[in-house]
Parts: sequence; C-alpha cells; structure tokens
Amino acid sequence: MLPSATSKAASMQTLTSQADWITRASAALPAAGFGNFDPGIVIDRGEGAHVWDADGTRYIDYLIGSGPMLLGHGHPEVMEAVLQQLPRGMTFFANNSAGIELAEAIIDAVPCAEQVRYVTSGGEADMYAMRLARAATGRDKIVKFEGGYHGMSAEAQMSLAPDRRVNFPQAVPDSAGVPEAVRAEMLIAPFNDLAYLDSLLTEYTGHVAGLIVEPLQRVIPPAPGFLQGVRDLCTKHGVVLIFDEIVTGFRLAYGGAQAHYGVTPDLCTLGKITGGGFPLAAIAGRRDLMDHFDKSIVGADRWLMQLGTLSGNPVASVAGLKTMEVLRRDGQYARLRATGERLMQMQTDALAAHGIPHRIVGDATLFDVVFVDRDVRDYRDWHGHDRARNAIWNDTLRAHGIFKSPGKMYPSLALSEEDLARTGAAVAKAARAVAGAVAN
Repeated sequence: MLPSATSKAASMQTLTSQADWITRASAALPAAGFGNFDPGIVIDRGEGAHVWDADGTRYIDYLIGSGPMLLGHGHPEVMEAVLQQLPRGMTFFANNSAGIELAEAIIDAVPCAEQVRYVTSGGEADMYAMRLARAATGRDKIVKFEGGYHGMSAEAQMSLAPDRRVNFPQAVPDSAGVPEAVRAEMLIAPFNDLAYLDSLLTEYTGHVAGLIVEPLQRVIPPAPGFLQGVRDLCTKHGVVLIFDEIVTGFRLAYGGAQAHYGVTPDLCTLGKITGGGFPLAAIAGRRDLMDHFDKSIVGADRWLMQLGTLSGNPVASVAGLKTMEVLRRDGQYARLRATGERLMQMQTDALAAHGIPHRIVGDATLFDVVFVDRDVRDYRDWHGHDRARNAIWNDTLRAHGIFKSPGKMYPSLALSEEDLARTGAAVAKAARAVAGAVAN
C-alpha cells in the first residue's frame, strides 16, 4: 500500500539532519545534487553575510549564491519591496511596470545598453546574445576564450575547462551530447593574447559573427589594453562584441566591467545582481542589434524569436530595482573594494609568512588564491595550479566557518568587522595547514 500524504509529511519532519538530507538527495537527485555546488553540504537558511547548514553550523558566506547576493541575504529593503509585490502578482507573461522601470534603470547605468530584452538565467542570455550576433551578421562562427564560462548552451560548453591541451582554435567539448556541427562553428582563443586574436580574425574574415568574453575571465583580469584591443579588432572585422557581464555587471562598478574598464561592447548580458537574488537576466545592447527581436522592423527572415514564461517577472524586477537603488548610494563601491582589498591582503600575508608560492588573482570585488609561482594571464596558467594545496586551503577554510567556491571568493556589502576578523583567523589556520602538508 502506498504511504499517505500525512505519513510522508511526518516522515519528512523526522529527517532533519544534514546526513539525512544528503541520503535523501542521493536517491532523488543525480550525483546527489543540483549540479551547482558540493552536494556534501545542505544550506538551510541565509541572513546577511551568513548561511547555516542543515545541522545549524554557521558560515561566513563568500559564495553568496554564486554572486547575486551582493547586499547579503534577506536585505530588509529588498525584502520589503518583494513583500509589497507578492500580493499584486508573481508573474503575468505580459509586460509589467516594474520590468519596464528596471529596463530603464539598466539603460541609464550600462554604457552599451540602448534596449533590453529579458530572460530568466544568465545561460539563456548568453545563448541568445550569440544567436543575436548570428542573426545580425548572417555569419555562423563564434569566438570564445579558453576557460571562459558562458552558461550551458552547446556553444558555451566548448573549452570551458579542458583537461587536455589542443592547438588553438580547436574547440574541446566539455559535455556529452554536443553536436559535432556546433564544435565546428566555435573558434577558441587564449585570453590576453591580442596577437593571436588578430591572426584568428584575419584568417576567418567574413565568417565570424560574434566574440563573447568575460571582461574579468572567471578571476583572471584583462591585461592593460587587452579589452580595448579586442574592441578594435571586432570593429575592424565587423564582429559583434559581447561582454558576458552576468557576474561582473553591477559588481565591478555600478555600470559593470564596461564602465570599470572604459571599453564599450556592442551587446552585453546581465544577471545575478540584476535580479536581486531572484531569477532574472537580460541581453542589452545597441538598438540596431536589438531590432532583431522585432519582426516588424527586420522581417521574418532576420527576426530572432525569443520568449520565456518568467522573463521580466515583477518579483525579480522589484528586487533588482531596489538592489540597484541601494548600490547607487554614496560609498557603496568604495566600501566593497576596501573590504575586498583587506581580504586579499590577509590571504597573501598569511601564505607569504609560510613561504608558500601563490598569486591572488582577480579584482577586489571578486578574486581567489591560485597556488602557482608565476603570474596568471590565461586559462592554461590557471590550470597549472597546485590542486592538492587548493583542496587543503578550501577544506580548512570550510572547517573553520568559511563558505566559498573552490575557485572564487565573492565579498559582499553585508560583511562586518567581526566577520573579517573571523575570516582572518580561518585564513591563518588554512595557511598553516597548507604549510604543514608541504613539510610532510
């Protein structure tokens, strides 16, 4: 006999420990997880700069949902905006005033944005941006940089994290199920190498529709002049330049990486912070390119069809609007950068005290420790890091209350002086653990 709904609910209430949740996840979820993060931890709640696991252990959160919670979890003003919207409706599959207002705010903030089209996830935004470049140019090939992350589309799953080196511009699929035909249309270049990119675009003149790049590639910063050089080469060859600002938008600066670095793309993609912690992403760019979403302007043959059930939903829109309002206030980005610089310095001081080779790679708003003895300019430099030391470092931090990605640390505006002091103590212990492993 099948169990009743009441008996199921009672059974669920008795299984409250993290170990119980992990057991249930192992049965219900492939690889015991959502595919995003370590399935060996189950987060129960978040507040400010902290999260708690299912056993009640508190962590200082430097993952912050993989970036969107720049103001921290449950920011009271964002929550109030959401609570005011909820009784008015959660989604309509139609225009709503909050979504229109958010689009106007994005256009005011982001240099390349003349119009905005909403989707729900960053991966969707990147997929549509590449498709838009193809629609606008009538060309098929897309250039991306080795190690760049642009979501889960077939195009994006090329040379994201290849374990084997191949000659550029050959693409290496990162996933099963990607058609060979897609690989043939992707060209891979090394990040921070303008000379190679120049030769590649010259060789494929007239065939490349778009170039997509994270202005800060994961945590690897662009070399001085690199982004402007990319801009110039794309202009020269008639290639649509796409900045993937899913992570960097409203993090590096209020206008994103393009405002921070002073280089304007043709299109950009936005997400994470833009939705204030709720599902919302967008493609933004020049009006003549965005016209391809309007069949009445470009005609049926050049029209790019796009729709989504939750695109521009009002709950995410009001959360994004309030988040952007808070970020516009005086001193927010200066404080974020000052916090990030303190975090960077405490880590390099702790590791240097033990003579451990490393680099702090990234921007003060997004960075990590890389265990190498040389500068990191591209994916292959990063790929050569000491994985054993990286694992010890991250495991020790987790054991001492620091919650972070294995490859990134996201500072937030919710961090307190107490949080930074606790982080410093954990960092010192992690450095000792790495040093001890080296000695043994």
